Amino acid sequence: MSNTVMLGRIRRMVTVSLDGVEVKVPEGSTILEALRGQGVQTPTLCWAPNLEPVNACRVCMVEVEGSRVLVPSCARAVQDGMQVRTDTEKVRHSRKMVLELLASSVDLSQTGQDVQRWMREYGVDADRYGPPAAAAEEGERDTRQPGHHHAPDGSTAETVAQPVKVDNDLYVRDYARCIMCYKCVKACGTDAQYTFAIAAAGRGFDTRIATEYNTELPDSACVYCGNCIGVCPTGALKSVVEHELRETGEWDGENETVTTTICSFCGVGCNLDLHVQHNTIVNVTSPSDHSVTHGHLCVKGRFGFQHVQNLP
Repeated sequence: MSNTVMLGRIRRMVTVSLDGVEVKVPEGSTILEALRGQGVQTPTLCWAPNLEPVNACRVCMVEVEGSRVLVPSCARAVQDGMQVRTDTEKVRHSRKMVLELLASSVDLSQTGQDVQRWMREYGVDADRYGPPAAAAEEGERDTRQPGHHHAPDGSTAETVAQPVKVDNDLYVRDYARCIMCYKCVKACGTDAQYTFAIAAAGRGFDTRIATEYNTELPDSACVYCGNCIGVCPTGALKSVVEHELRETGEWDGENETVTTTICSFCGVGCNLDLHVQHNTIVNVTSPSDHSVTHGHLCVKGRFGFQHVQNLP
């Protein structure tokens, strides 16, 4: 019998300067990982701890000495002697502009508390590039040509000003809130599910998230795992339960409690985070750092909770 003990890859430590503070981090780490290790809460929208970075939102940009332009902290690897600055005027201006562009084109009203805090912290003026998308009433979405928004060049986009897509009993697609962060595409593809039911379609202003051949979701390859919901940062994808509660004004996220348990549907041992409002389960997620799920679940784990509370 072999006595060989398998160890993880040994990485040397490198020294980087983060806002003037020298720290040692493992070689190969990203700047964002180094910052989070020091408690620096860098804004992110397209990044998730259980997905490969896609560099789409550009909110996490930082200044690196010697670099001509700002760099995405979520993807740029640290180098020995690197000097990083996260709170310069150039960085703050860049983050503010990105958030203003997003807020003026899509509805960010259902993003998490972090995004709302960043918008306040950077003094975001959602009116700067036109009326904020969040100010549009629901009736206005429906009176425009369904699924299209006229861009300055006369082309149309399908990511704003369109009705909510409700074509199944588990989750809805509200693409008026979509910022094209590609996290749902990654989760549906090689980063988690390998179903490839959705992808980015179109070009330019017409770029959008779509199923294959733009079919209805029940006719697509979707297996309803809901992993796209788990990574969506803006509420463009959400459970039917959450959507209905928000529509009726009964959503109470501020008083929501989260309890961790183990899924009982099989013996894999997935951890479940039960999100409860008014003694009722409204959503189920999984911790991104859980060694079994890495934040991803199957259809039973994410949506099979009705029997617990005997809902009709």
